[in-house]
Amino acid sequence: MDSPVLKNVTFISYIIAFLLIFTMVGMSMVLEDPEIILPEIAAMAIAMWVYREAGWIRKPSKVFIAPTITAAIGFFVNQLPIHYIGKVVLTLVLMMLFLRIIQSNLAASLATGLLPLVINANHWSFIISVFIFTLILMLGVLLFKLNKGLEKKVAIQYKYMLVFLALHFIWIGLCWVFDYPQLSVIPPIVVVVYESLQKPMYNKKMAMKQVLVLTVSATVGTLLYFAIDSWMLVLLLDMILMLILLRVAGIRIPAVYAFPLLPFVFPASVVRMLPIAALVASVFFFGAVLAFKKFEMKKSKKKIRLFLLTTILNGKMII
Repeated sequence: MDSPVLKNVTFISYIIAFLLIFTMVGMSMVLEDPEIILPEIAAMAIAMWVYREAGWIRKPSKVFIAPTITAAIGFFVNQLPIHYIGKVVLTLVLMMLFLRIIQSNLAASLATGLLPLVINANHWSFIISVFIFTLILMLGVLLFKLNKGLEKKVAIQYKYMLVFLALHFIWIGLCWVFDYPQLSVIPPIVVVVYESLQKPMYNKKMAMKQVLVLTVSATVGTLLYFAIDSWMLVLLLDMILMLILLRVAGIRIPAVYAFPLLPFVFPASVVRMLPIAALVASVFFFGAVLAFKKFEMKKSKKKIRLFLLTTILNGKMII
């Protein structure tokens, strides 16, 4: 059972994270610029300031550098005179190369890099917004020493970057075949898929929970967006309901807090399709991740059995 002190700290962390999210949306309303709203900032605030996810805060400088650079990559690729699908593929490849070069595994960087393609960002306010809010997130980690005691270096399984790209290329191909190119990228799902591939253990129960909470968050966010005119009221209800959703599901998925913000920035033609798109994409991706993890586990068991058999046979030969 959590101590009263720990519960109080968690409550305060939620309040501070929510204030940052409300500030971002409020600035967008005042300046009448939707490109200031970055759904992934909501997820990052919860993951770093509330959950204190080690993989997100281990190296505070990467919290600022990685999302800002990937956002710039996506922003400049979006200006190229090529088909949307081509932009998505090029951005994914460039982001993977960049993360490999800086040796970072920050999945949130993928969302900030793909968002400018989805919303067709053309103003520098997008890059400035990413710069400011990721800087605030980094300073929060440093100021409160949230990364204290964490190992600075951990092994990164770069092979999963290739698996991640392969899965997305298949999904992009399906979206192209069925003539839904705008659904080839759903940032919150992209982040959770990448993180799931990195997990040493992954099972059917986890996959089902991910499909459930992501679909529900997309549905709730979309319904509230169309039902209520006040963005601030919608945001307040979104944050409260997402908190309840994750508590009931008994799982921590920061991306759930980003999903309800997508209707604020997605093209109107895509917003109405968001709930069903979230369901279909989640089933495809997490089903694929589960299948790959099972294949990987069977392969690993075969190697262990072969090693043991070889060891036993060699032992008999020596005797």
